[in-house]
Amino acid sequence: MTIEVSKANGILTLEFNRIERKNAITSAMYQSLADAINAAQDDTDVRAILLAGKPEAFTAGNDLEDFMKTAATYTGAFGDRPVFQFMRALSGSAKPVVAAVSGLAIGIGTTLLMHCDLVYAADGTKFSVPFTQLGLCPEFGSSLLMPLAGGHARAAEKLMLGEPFTAQEAYDMGIVSKVLPAAEVLDHARAQAAKLVALPAASIRTTKRLMTSSRKAQLEAIIAEESKLFFEMLQGAEAKEAFTAFFEKRKPDFTKFS
Repeated sequence: MTIEVSKANGILTLEFNRIERKNAITSAMYQSLADAINAAQDDTDVRAILLAGKPEAFTAGNDLEDFMKTAATYTGAFGDRPVFQFMRALSGSAKPVVAAVSGLAIGIGTTLLMHCDLVYAADGTKFSVPFTQLGLCPEFGSSLLMPLAGGHARAAEKLMLGEPFTAQEAYDMGIVSKVLPAAEVLDHARAQAAKLVALPAASIRTTKRLMTSSRKAQLEAIIAEESKLFFEMLQGAEAKEAFTAFFEKRKPDFTKFS
């Protein structure tokens, strides 16, 4: 299984398990994640959700081969794509979500963390949101949430240049709750989830709702705009050059585009 799902002591653990591809996410994996998070909302045995990867990689983001194939062949409604189902489930979860991050958190691997409540990262983790390098734009609210968390200047550096940044930088920007040695990350995240389980569930849900409700409408609007532009740009010449260069293992040439 590429998503390991387990439940114990009030914690639903969802673990990326495709390390041979650096936990790159396929449509089937997104669907599994969405289904598990949605099911947890009505499961009284689940009081917290834990997202984790492997020490080598949290996730390298979208599996680009699967992503391109799905983008070209998917016939369902725009917002019904599995990735949308997952992100709606994650951002809309009434129950607290804790993330344990090590190795790599690329693209949506960084974006999704902004929709979690507690994020613990290994000190050697490399983050990046390389959408401009692919001829694309930010996704799933990152153009709103990253500047809100870290300020315009630091967010612009990450979102415009798309270059990797460190766990300490992610902490300084408010994306990460705490940076830990790699060997301690998962245990610490699980212990924090256990603390949430032990607290009054209604109080945790209400506190989370109050913290997120003021930006809910704005976030939904920006996600809709980002998504429209993202898929328009995916059909553009710059994105085609970027993806062709990726698969041909060469550096893309954007100088011919204005």
